[in-house]
Amino acid sequence: MSQPLIHPGPRRTTSGLIGRSWAMVFASGGFRVKLYDIVKEQVSAALEDIRKQMEELKKSDMLRGTLNVDEQMSLISGSTELKETLEGAVFIQECVPESLELKRKIFSEIDLHINDETILSSSTSCLSPTKMFNGLKHVKKCIVAHPVNPPYYVPLVELVPHPETEAATVEKTYELMKNIGQSPVKLTKETDGFVLNRLQYAVISEAWRLVEDGVISPRDVDIVMSEGLGMRYAFLGPLETAHLNAEGFKSYCERYGEGIKRVLTTFGPVPEFSGQVAESIDEALWDGELNKEDQLNARRDWRNACLSRLAKLKNEMKNN
Repeated sequence: MSQPLIHPGPRRTTSGLIGRSWAMVFASGGFRVKLYDIVKEQVSAALEDIRKQMEELKKSDMLRGTLNVDEQMSLISGSTELKETLEGAVFIQECVPESLELKRKIFSEIDLHINDETILSSSTSCLSPTKMFNGLKHVKKCIVAHPVNPPYYVPLVELVPHPETEAATVEKTYELMKNIGQSPVKLTKETDGFVLNRLQYAVISEAWRLVEDGVISPRDVDIVMSEGLGMRYAFLGPLETAHLNAEGFKSYCERYGEGIKRVLTTFGPVPEFSGQVAESIDEALWDGELNKEDQLNARRDWRNACLSRLAKLKNEMKNN
């Protein structure tokens, strides 16, 4: 079981995929990081993998930060002792699997060993801060910092407070995320699935219905996004896209509002996400001649390379 805790003479993180990526992000910002896992081999494997990733990023000129690989690696260590991991931590980034029971268990243990200044943050993608943090002694220092997988390549972080989270906790986390090169957004209240997943699930749901209705193939619906909407949305959100596609957003609503409402009324019910449609989409996304694990690894590496180059381009465009 992997559990990311970030410590640096400031931060702590766990050794799973998200934890490793978080560790790289914090180290790129010059923070000391300690990875925690209950399995010693997991910690060792995480450190080896992080160095390997950094070396590959260096070769492609995509390594983040001003420090070289050796300097960044010197900031990252690991431990299988929770109390030791938490000593001196000012920020903790939990990255255990998406289980409310498991997260509450690890939070209750962490709560015993931190001081009143330490911020406890969760990487959860949709679990409620209220359900996760209720009853903790340091609940005012608790917050969700939901990254996009993988956070090293995609900078968005959704900050979601518990109702009792102090405003200072939100602001400190926001500034920290900005400091390490992420792009934080603040949610003012809890909503199921937060914002990114609510938008993502709406797209997945309609993509499913279009495939189910025989309108388009799974591969082609992905092309609609990657070569169409995704091209726009890589730089502009849906609201500003609409704004620019008319003489302002109000003009867009006046021009296209009726058509939008008409189309929206044709959307079907929420899919079950199982059965024959799931089988057909899954089959369409595999290359049957190749090993499935190799396919996933190769496509993930390609995705990460694309995202890294896109992030570099976006930074260049922002500075122009």
